[in-house]
Amino acid sequence: MQKDGDPGRQPGKRLASGKQDKPPKEPKPKKPGRLTRQQKFLIALAAVLAVGVVGVAAWQSLFVRPDLSAEKEPPVTVDPDTGETEEVEEIDWGEGTRPRSEGERKSEDYYTVLILGRDTGGGGNTDTMLLASYDVTNQKATVMSIPRDTMVNVPWDIKKINSVYNYYGGGDRGIQYLYKEISQLVGFEPDFQVIVEWEAVGEIVDAMGGVWFDVPRNMDYEDPYQDLSIHLKKGYQLLDGEQAMGVVRFRDGANGYKDGDIGRIGTQQAFLKAVLEQLLKLENITKINQLVEVFQKNVTTDLSLQNIFWFAKSAIQGGLKVENVNFVTMPGNYNAYAYSRSVSKMLGKYSVQSYVTPYPNELLELVNNELSPYVEVFTKSDLDIMTVNSNGSVSSSTGHVEDSQATNTTAYWKSLWEPKEEEKPEEPVTDENGNLLDPETGEIIGNVNGGTSDGSGTGTVTDPGTGGTTPGSGESTGPETGNWPLDPVTGEPLPPEMVYPEDGTTADLGTGDGTDAVPGADGETAAGPGTDGTTADPGTSDGGFSIIGPPPAA
Repeated sequence: MQKDGDPGRQPGKRLASGKQDKPPKEPKPKKPGRLTRQQKFLIALAAVLAVGVVGVAAWQSLFVRPDLSAEKEPPVTVDPDTGETEEVEEIDWGEGTRPRSEGERKSEDYYTVLILGRDTGGGGNTDTMLLASYDVTNQKATVMSIPRDTMVNVPWDIKKINSVYNYYGGGDRGIQYLYKEISQLVGFEPDFQVIVEWEAVGEIVDAMGGVWFDVPRNMDYEDPYQDLSIHLKKGYQLLDGEQAMGVVRFRDGANGYKDGDIGRIGTQQAFLKAVLEQLLKLENITKINQLVEVFQKNVTTDLSLQNIFWFAKSAIQGGLKVENVNFVTMPGNYNAYAYSRSVSKMLGKYSVQSYVTPYPNELLELVNNELSPYVEVFTKSDLDIMTVNSNGSVSSSTGHVEDSQATNTTAYWKSLWEPKEEEKPEEPVTDENGNLLDPETGEIIGNVNGGTSDGSGTGTVTDPGTGGTTPGSGESTGPETGNWPLDPVTGEPLPPEMVYPEDGTTADLGTGDGTDAVPGADGETAAGPGTDGTTADPGTSDGGFSIIGPPPAA
């Protein structure tokens, strides 16, 4: 019997068991492999490279170089109730010189940024103003602090720079006009602006794990209105966010700075150096997420987050050192005083306001050498620098002052507040004999008795009835005929009751020496205005004329 698979066995033959014998299965041919081992390796390598490229691209996308040629979108305001946005009006540069905004740059990557610290707890004032320039190419930076009392060229009375933000209603519009005033002050428009809410300072410090800082003095201050409580001891210490906020805000108090805001600026600059030095350390890169969160919540800027990262990477990789960052305060006169109309009106007396006014030469040098990004050199007329002159008037380096009233001198303003003397009646002009004189021509216009005081009887008197004159005749006549005594001051005829007293006594018209000028009832004769004590006779020269008794009948 053949076995299955024997050569003599016929395929398909029914076996004795009754089952049909199946033909043997032939092996399937092997399919050729789609990829060789080498090809698989190359694909794996390409995938790794692709992931790397994508990762690098994603990494590089985090760092975007700021584009100075891009047109900036106009700022907008957001209605807190409706959420609707509205574009802020364009800046009105006024009649002054418009700041420079373009030109050849000192280096390829030279940027300027205006940094404003807004204190929401203090009414939204922008008391902290920093103008920074960063030469990325040469890894040098300058940060200039602008004192809040700096005088700027504005049309209202109190011209302090920190009044600009609130004068224009705060918000984006207030920031826009503050940007304008600082631009005019230094002669060029900063490339970008950053508005930092004060709360961010504390949050940044907390995100960094604290900041080591040498507190320059004991700081104790309480202000319930601003919910501000500062209590720090002098010395080198690790500050948390709340303590850091106290350091940068402290100014007044029992142990406050003698120079007020200027002392605070010095401490703020030292604190910023400490923060910058510690931020530039590589270990802080691991805290980037916390810092970004603080940034997005408390910072408003026309720089993108990627731009900020680019600056940070440039500083760290470029080796920017704190000693290459120059912190300065605007050079100026910190004891300038100018008249204030509003304060004077409020106090009811002549009053002044204190200002910080820039030193023109020093500020111009700082702008040209360290702050301006442009190769072209500025002159004083390019900068809007305000000065209080020795006579108290205010002037600008541009030659134009927005508030024309401020150009008046101290003498002018003081004269408005000097007490006014009561006007006294003019004294009659008389000659040595007591005759009334015309103040313009010097001619005699009359005297008390209508004649001369020497009794010569040559004078003439005005007839109050006819307006004519009666030469001296020696006769005593009534007021109708004209020979009637005149008031020595006014030149008008005396009333009858003064010439003819009711008791019928003689009317004494004065002795001429001023001691007996009121008609009396003592029976004396009518004395004239002469100095010799004799009686003045309006018509005769014998000096014996007198008026006795009641007036003549009409």
